[in-house]
Amino acid sequence: MLGVFNGVAHRLLGTQVDLLRRVRGLRLLFLAAFGSGLGTWLAFVALTIDVWDRTSSGTWVSALLIADFLPAIVLGLTTGPLIDRLSRRRVMVIADVVRFFVFSALPFAQSATQIVALAAVAGFATGFFRPAVYAGLPNLVADSELPSAQGLLQAADAMTTVLGPLAGGVLVATTSTDWAYGINAVTFLFSAALILRIPARLLQIAQATTEGHWRDVAEGLALIRGSRALLTVLIAWNVSMLGNAGVNVAEVVLAKVSFHAGDFGFGLMLASAGFGLVFGSLTVGALIGRRQLARVYVTGLGMMALGIGAAAVAPNVWVAAACVVVSGAGNGIALVCNALLVQRGAPDRLRGRVFTVLMSSNYAILGLGMAVAGPLTDAVGARWVWGGSACLSAFAAFVGYTLARRVPDARLALPQPEHAG
Repeated sequence: MLGVFNGVAHRLLGTQVDLLRRVRGLRLLFLAAFGSGLGTWLAFVALTIDVWDRTSSGTWVSALLIADFLPAIVLGLTTGPLIDRLSRRRVMVIADVVRFFVFSALPFAQSATQIVALAAVAGFATGFFRPAVYAGLPNLVADSELPSAQGLLQAADAMTTVLGPLAGGVLVATTSTDWAYGINAVTFLFSAALILRIPARLLQIAQATTEGHWRDVAEGLALIRGSRALLTVLIAWNVSMLGNAGVNVAEVVLAKVSFHAGDFGFGLMLASAGFGLVFGSLTVGALIGRRQLARVYVTGLGMMALGIGAAAVAPNVWVAAACVVVSGAGNGIALVCNALLVQRGAPDRLRGRVFTVLMSSNYAILGLGMAVAGPLTDAVGARWVWGGSACLSAFAAFVGYTLARRVPDARLALPQPEHAG
């Protein structure tokens, strides 16, 4: 059995490594995303500790978290078309430069208010950066390679969620938050330098023309309403985000209260989810190569439901951690399928605004879900909240399959990318 697993893993990783080796633009984008993502999670630990040490207030910590994703909600509903009208490479580089200045200024912040305000500025920059990356990726690789390429970027993001907080905790404990801010600032310069080496024409076929900003916004919304692929992401993943909100809020209570596993148990569950996310992201390309995208999507959502539900009734943290690996892998699969549905369902000239709208809706639902999940966890306990989240993931799988099975699985006739290196 171990030999079979090793053989499968070797074939999967061999495919991913070969893709990175052949496609220079993808390789540069992967390294940029990994470097800046690692620094961001490292700095996230420092930001949280800094705000708590200054205020000893959970309200201020909540304000910091809201400042991280609220800008993405605003951007998706207002300025998304800019990502299609401007050079995507320029948008990404400017976003990195803005974040460099933000984290260079954070060591000089005198109050929690200034820290949260600077974090909000960084959140706005990230709100431009991520949709530009996802919108440009299909132009870097052939359509048959897109699932593996998207899986690589998702895996890079997942690895940073595991390694970044660990490194951040050690760094802040041994030095200070200022060191974490400084290192993160450097990672954004590193990212900008790598992205500048990708020819702009490889990230964007043509910049979109405009018929007025709000008409451009309306055009993106109309495309989502009229596309089965985009509606799948809008509806199914928003249902899943409600479940994710419950998981995120109640996870620490599940580990420390339900399982009596303390801080170690909480860290174990987080790390297990991250490991599963990496594995699912790296394997989804091979799955989509053999199965209909709708079936792969519902498999991912179903694995989330199964893993979350099993963890809710687990007898101890060790069994729960194994279950969380399953749900994390399903999450990785579903996230890649979400991106593929958008990348194949939206033309290049509209892809940026579609990503921003969908991301903003996801963040809005996540925020509302978290607001409900906190009091609900206090009232009924973490196990029941996780059980409810499992039911929501199962319902998302049903909705996702109902919608996605009608999406044509034939590859779109995208222009062949110009591989640079």
